Amino acid sequence: MTQEGSGANIGFIAAIVAVATIGGLLFGYDSGAVNGTQEGLRTAFALSEGGLGFTVGSLLIGCFIGAFFAGTLADSIGRRNVMRLAAVLFLIAAIVQGIATEQAIFVIARIFGGMAVGAASVLSPAYISEVAPANIRGRMTTVQQIMIITGLTAAFLVNYALAGAAGTSLSPFWGGLEAWRWMYLMQAVPAAVFLIALFFIPESPRFLVAKGRHDQAGLVLAKLFGETVATAKLEEIRSSFTADHRPRLSDVRAPGTFFRPVVWAGLVLAVFQQLVGINVIFYYGATLWQAAGFTEAQALETNIISGAISIAACFITVAYVDKIGRKPLLLLGSAGMTVTLFTMVYAFSTGTLSGTQLVLPGSMGLVAVVAALLYSAFFNISWGPVMWVMLGEMFPNQIRGSALAVCGFAQWFANYLIAQSFPIMLAGIGLAASYSFYGACALISFFLVQRFLTETKGIELEAMKG
Repeated sequence: MTQEGSGANIGFIAAIVAVATIGGLLFGYDSGAVNGTQEGLRTAFALSEGGLGFTVGSLLIGCFIGAFFAGTLADSIGRRNVMRLAAVLFLIAAIVQGIATEQAIFVIARIFGGMAVGAASVLSPAYISEVAPANIRGRMTTVQQIMIITGLTAAFLVNYALAGAAGTSLSPFWGGLEAWRWMYLMQAVPAAVFLIALFFIPESPRFLVAKGRHDQAGLVLAKLFGETVATAKLEEIRSSFTADHRPRLSDVRAPGTFFRPVVWAGLVLAVFQQLVGINVIFYYGATLWQAAGFTEAQALETNIISGAISIAACFITVAYVDKIGRKPLLLLGSAGMTVTLFTMVYAFSTGTLSGTQLVLPGSMGLVAVVAALLYSAFFNISWGPVMWVMLGEMFPNQIRGSALAVCGFAQWFANYLIAQSFPIMLAGIGLAASYSFYGACALISFFLVQRFLTETKGIELEAMKG
């Protein structure tokens, strides 16, 4: 087996990763921009709680569509070209969301933005896995999660600054547009940078081999790993594809069952990453903390602190994911999230309602905040980055695009269900019961990882089984 890392051009690989992970930055920014704009949306479009949930969640409709078609489209026209398409959608969606005066137009733009988010979310880590050496692949792919959280934190910071400068998120700002509209418009800047930068990185050598463009693949491999490794690596990649047909969606199926075992394992990762409730904090952080008795400014400040802690946690993953492996980090995360989620449940259960606002007695508000921050830290040490690392690398070359289509669709559909249901759950059963569900899912995820996940640390992509 060829050792990719022995003569790898680390500087070139790092530059490629930096460009590819701008997609992660936009993924995070677009997901986080809505945090703090709920009052603006509710006022501008006269939304009920259900209407607000749908308007916020409409991004996720686009996400599971984009994730599904990105995987199969990437097998047809290439990883890089699909990321370029996503960058264009990011740019257009940011502008239209910021200026829309009708809910229908806003929702359509948000769905198209979601398609870009979904595409970038599955293709950026897959692309990185296909260009990075096996011995540092986990660290390189974890940069994607750092960029996602950086994008989320940037959105929180921009939202906080805009709301502060204007007075409130509902106040007019530049050009007479309300501050909450500028929270969407600011996404256009990194989207334009992403689009331009994508013209300076190569196509994935695995895709080029799948399309029979072996000479081009050899040139890319030589730039990545040196001439000596490139020739042998090209032959290994060629032998990993089925000779009688090119990759297709039906490759994810196994005789006598619906999916191959490795695809089921990917689905466990994809779905449970969402069922633990992390995106409730990402999408509804301001609403969540206001329900716990915080002011709007305090809620936005808490989001920023949460983002900073999450970024720091991701750097722990960078340090250890290629040393101790993916599975131990997932188990640690599941255990930590279980404890912190049920701590939040206890804190919320002590509260009383004052009208529609939850009031927590004594120090319970601080307990809830600390538990939530630790919960975010455990998630971003483990399930946050490691899920994307494993989905990008765990599938054989022949089925990677198709398996990502299936798992990406499932991940974003679960994300949509969580985001859509939270406002209704909050109004109906309260924070404590809602978080009991997320805590139970975190506990279940521990045993699923033990049973179904196979370690992928240090294994070449051509050696992946399934």
